[in-house]
Amino acid sequence: MSKVTNICTVKILHVGTLEVRKPTLKICDISLINQIADAQVEFDNEIEIRRSVLAAQGKAFCAGANFNDPARQEQEAREKSDPASSLGQINHLYIQAVRIFRNKKPIVAAVHGAAIGGGLGLAVSADFRVTCPEARFAANFTKLGFHPGFGLTATLPELVGKNNAELIFYTSRRVTGEEATRMGLANVCVPQDQVRAEAMKLAQEIAECSPLGLLATRATMRAGLADRVLAATNHELAEQTRLRATEDFKEGVKATEERRVANFRGR
Repeated sequence: MSKVTNICTVKILHVGTLEVRKPTLKICDISLINQIADAQVEFDNEIEIRRSVLAAQGKAFCAGANFNDPARQEQEAREKSDPASSLGQINHLYIQAVRIFRNKKPIVAAVHGAAIGGGLGLAVSADFRVTCPEARFAANFTKLGFHPGFGLTATLPELVGKNNAELIFYTSRRVTGEEATRMGLANVCVPQDQVRAEAMKLAQEIAECSPLGLLATRATMRAGLADRVLAATNHELAEQTRLRATEDFKEGVKATEERRVANFRGR
């Protein structure tokens, strides 16, 4: 077992398990996404690992981005002070996210709780999702006065279809684990206390297949995905940066913190 600040990895019988152990609701920040990407590179380089499970401790799977993340605030300050700054060159959370999409081996996400905003993007980065009725999937960006991110404008329509993706984006509604399974956002729905075990079961089933055949087939099925996510995140970041300066964004964040309906004014 190797342990870092926010995650822990375990390797058993050709399956690597990556468990997020960040405190509270496991906020999706640059450090966490970088550590997840690093762990997946480690699994890719480990010949005995054929498949991995992405899971989390506690109540939530991943509760979205942290707008108070110091690294994120420093990043935004640099963008404002340097007109020559390029969105494609900065060390932003989404650059780390694209690294996750470039991994070589299949991933099963065990989504036992809330996967919100960037947390939904993280869940969707996996090949498969095992969930439960209590789980909630949400792209709550528009409720924040914001634009979707983490490549979701590219990845979500491929899973649930364009119109379902539009429904999720435009309403910011929370989709239950059962609804997610029906629309193709999740693959399996089991009782909450069985999510991790079911994810491991699926991972073991895949790990029994030829590792070379598996790598080749996955590369074919996900050909170009990371590049599509990169293009999407570049556009998403530009829109998020623009909208973050609006009064509506400030109101959306405040209303969410105060658990009330936002009073948006379109400015």
